[in-house]
Amino acid sequence: MTSIMTNAAAMAALQTLRDINNKMDTTQQRISSGYRVETASDNAAYWSIATTMRSDNKALSTVQDALGLGAAKTDTAYTGLESAIDVVTEIKAKLVAAREPGVDKVKINEELRELKNQLQSIAESASFSGENWLYNDTGVPPTTVEMVGSFNRASDGTVAVETLEFDTSTSTLIDADDAQLGILTADVTVTQPNGTTTTTASYFLLDAGSATAATGSEIVLSVSTSDDKIDGMISAVDAMLGTLTDSAATLGSINMRIDMQDDFVATLMDVIDKGIGRLVDADMNEESTRLKALQTQQQLGIQSLSIANSNAENILQLFK
Repeated sequence: MTSIMTNAAAMAALQTLRDINNKMDTTQQRISSGYRVETASDNAAYWSIATTMRSDNKALSTVQDALGLGAAKTDTAYTGLESAIDVVTEIKAKLVAAREPGVDKVKINEELRELKNQLQSIAESASFSGENWLYNDTGVPPTTVEMVGSFNRASDGTVAVETLEFDTSTSTLIDADDAQLGILTADVTVTQPNGTTTTTASYFLLDAGSATAATGSEIVLSVSTSDDKIDGMISAVDAMLGTLTDSAATLGSINMRIDMQDDFVATLMDVIDKGIGRLVDADMNEESTRLKALQTQQQLGIQSLSIANSNAENILQLFK
């Protein structure tokens, strides 16, 4: 049936043209934005995953910054410890030299005094961002410090921040409140010769004017210092050197862990970005091909609608 009231062919052609135009709008939007899934209406599941992972990636970026700060702190403390080890090693060598017969112990003590001043300077200078793990003047005992190490999301969706810990009591060289809490200010009890027998004695290397002073003897040389006491001082300094070495080894291990974690976080962020891209990024090769096809279909749709509209005009020929 031919009708001038209802043009079914034109309606079909128009509907097809509308569908083509909608697809063209979608394709053009993908090309302009670069995303196949830009909003939740495009694909709610993929959009939700991508949004969550982008948030996690931003948290990981903050973790990376925190790792950099932690690395700076451990580097500073390690550098200070390494320098302190060199100075204490020199002090040990000076004490061994003082053991030689006929040596001027007073002049050696002057050298020891300067080396002690250097240790004081090292401890006070090893500070980064207001934190000093080698020198404590806070009035409270050295504590365990935490550094942000990672951001984790469990399978049930819960999140947690993991930290790296370091006990600063193992690296404190000088404690201005309690001398016994500093490696160089605390008493070190050793066994030293006493004639034909042995005895115990306590020595400390630095007198930093702590509120609670050490009770042993400061490592100081004078003309009257006996060889037995020098032997005891050497043993005490050697024990301090062992403690410093252990602390530096611990710091070095933490520093290595921070570097490894920093590399892992950077790689993880790249992998997450790649995964998000696979979910929501538009394939430009595919979209450009689709756009060309839709443009062709649009032209054909317009032509089809024109033909359908011209059919009604042909009815006029029946009434001539």
